[in-house]
Amino acid sequence: MNVEKIKENIINVIDENKEKIIAIGRDIYDNPEIGYKEYETTEKVFKFLKELDLEVEKNIAVTGCRARITYDESSPRIALLGEMDAIYCKEHKDSLENGAIHGCGHNVQIAGLLGAVIGLIKSNALAQIGGNIDILAVPAEEFIEIGYRSSLREKKIIEFFGGKQELIRRGYFDDVDISMMFHVLDLSENKALVGPVSNGFIGKKIKFIGKASHAGSAPDEGINALNAAMLAMNNINVQRETFKDKDRVRVHSIITKGGDIVNVIPSEVVMESYVRARTLESMISSNKKVNRAIKAGAEAVGAGLEIEDIPGYFPILSFKNLDDLFRQNLELLGLEGKIISGGDFTGSFDFGDLSHIMPTLHPMIGGIKGSLHSKDYEIIDEELAYIIPAKAMALTVVDLLVNQGEKIKEIKEKYPPKMTKEEYLQFMYSMFNVYKMDLCEE
Repeated sequence: MNVEKIKENIINVIDENKEKIIAIGRDIYDNPEIGYKEYETTEKVFKFLKELDLEVEKNIAVTGCRARITYDESSPRIALLGEMDAIYCKEHKDSLENGAIHGCGHNVQIAGLLGAVIGLIKSNALAQIGGNIDILAVPAEEFIEIGYRSSLREKKIIEFFGGKQELIRRGYFDDVDISMMFHVLDLSENKALVGPVSNGFIGKKIKFIGKASHAGSAPDEGINALNAAMLAMNNINVQRETFKDKDRVRVHSIITKGGDIVNVIPSEVVMESYVRARTLESMISSNKKVNRAIKAGAEAVGAGLEIEDIPGYFPILSFKNLDDLFRQNLELLGLEGKIISGGDFTGSFDFGDLSHIMPTLHPMIGGIKGSLHSKDYEIIDEELAYIIPAKAMALTVVDLLVNQGEKIKEIKEKYPPKMTKEEYLQFMYSMFNVYKMDLCEE
């Protein structure tokens, strides 16, 4: 088997289909959808994969789809992933009227994923190496609209708020050996980054319950829920010096309801918050401090309180052997000297959950400028953003699957999973917690 020739054919096929790959990336960019609402995006990916003569399962976790390719049941299986959802950033020039925008590059991921699939299929590479892959367009990576996702959970439509978490629960990774995807990032003069690590987090929905009264004539008869929330946030702020530097703790909150009308003492204030940290242990310990601070704020004014803790995402782990393979293929594609090794991210990815149950690959690719999730985000190099990762992923698949997946077997032996699926699910369910405190009117 001539692996170099197989790779050369993949590169040529992707180049021949370059405009088609970029076109779907642009199309998805122009039509952003929020997590668990990506119906049009699912339909676009579904149609694209069907045109490659693949059997496609649609709406695998509310939205999203999966295609499976099997050439050798005895060989390992690789999952190739791309995320479909957008964010809100009303200040971005390309955002829709509701503020939705692909400001995290998930449209690029989907295009890169589909480009890699075109390369592997149309070059006949998978048939030659006898490989097995799953192609997954995944919903709901951005952990937003907590109220909406809570409603989906109450209706038993989902159990977990992140798309990959939900797919793990539903068994879509049960027979997968390795998963891979990429993110985009402004890397300045560099072109790629391999081996990033990140924070995980716990999500929070907080309700302060006060007592309404006329804000001008009878404020003393009310209990101000907004004051309770303000005290809680101040209490959280004074906890910051107690967080260890190595734990990389980040706590951030927004008020989604601050009251009803200005001349009535606020009787209900609602907040959403994250508690981020570098390890599962530091996430839990930091969250205890934050809850203590929130309770103190409510108790100070006699407000009632509901704190709903929700499992967020796990810290992402890196796997050097996989990172090295991807780096070698980036260098083959001409990026030598423009690749960063390692990266410390205090943001979070639900791909981190997968990295605790199997080896994963999660490089960052350039081709954009500006911070993610901001009005400055912009794709400036479509060749680098869309085409290079499509090629690199496809070439890495070849390296992993040749010789009956020998490299995959070596990697799995070197990196045994941190958790079984059962242990993972047990931990996730243990993170759902609700604390309630009654209103004090004495």
